[in-house]
Amino acid sequence: MTLVGLVGVGRIGAFHAATLNGLPGVEVVVADAQAGRAEALAGSLGARWAPDVGALLDQELSGLVVATPTGTHAELIDRGVAADTPVFCEKPVAETSARTLEIVKSVDKNGGRVQVGFQRRFDAGYAAARAEVAGGALGRIHTLRGQTCDPAPPPPGYIASSGGIFKDCSVHDFDAIRWVTGREVVSVYATGSARGAAFFAEAGDVDTAAALLRLDDDALATVTATRYHGAGYAVTLEVQGTLGSLGAGFDGQLPLRPVGDGVGTWPKGPAHSSFMSRFHEAYVRELRAFVDFAEGRAENPCSVGDALEALYIAEACDLSRAENRPVSLAEVRA
Repeated sequence: MTLVGLVGVGRIGAFHAATLNGLPGVEVVVADAQAGRAEALAGSLGARWAPDVGALLDQELSGLVVATPTGTHAELIDRGVAADTPVFCEKPVAETSARTLEIVKSVDKNGGRVQVGFQRRFDAGYAAARAEVAGGALGRIHTLRGQTCDPAPPPPGYIASSGGIFKDCSVHDFDAIRWVTGREVVSVYATGSARGAAFFAEAGDVDTAAALLRLDDDALATVTATRYHGAGYAVTLEVQGTLGSLGAGFDGQLPLRPVGDGVGTWPKGPAHSSFMSRFHEAYVRELRAFVDFAEGRAENPCSVGDALEALYIAEACDLSRAENRPVSLAEVRA
């Protein structure tokens, strides 16, 4: 039996706990800063719970899942690595690239095993896109278009602590572009606007953003994001090459209404309402992969180094938006 500890039982944590609890051969034990929440969730799942993180780590865990607020991620990764326990941590590893780099060095120095949660790597469409690019089916890749669209903004308090739209939303697109193409981003030019609720501007954030990325082979990628997509939750990636093109995320629930002659009726089902709907199966595959990784049956599918690279791109976009100029990734790595 594989015993996996999970700390943080908010929305994504509770979902992860239920997913783990349903995997064959896996037993889950949960903990939370509010012990009552952990006990209640454990009761609903028929699982075990621990009164705090220390008690959780005192058990013989095969793996630790971190689904707590961002500010606690680095410490919990450190504690998991110190206990010689494989760790799965939701993104981001830390609020800044400087602190993330410290974690990368610590994990490497201590031989830690840490998988970071970028669930698009486990989405069937994104995985198929990566395979076709790697196999040369599209020829030379020249253009990519990624988007992340929320139906409505989260609460003001979340925005104030989110790190901004590039770190919170577009970082998933940045990771996906690196993963699908196997290339690195060398420069960005980004902008944004805050035309909605006042709390975006008050937090120094925007509610709609766009970035142009140049990859190290001179391919170009555009990434857009918005907190106001009333039609529903939309995440897609288009990849164009000299021999063909494809799109990930264009399923029957994508909230996109074609217009014109001969386009038919689409979407064919209810629009995705949230990331939980859109990426449900990807999250399940991701945690199944973590169990295999923790048990030594598979390689790490997303390292802390990968998370750092995506964060560098987000920080370059923040700097570009603030100073209204192109920014080289070398600037934020300095």
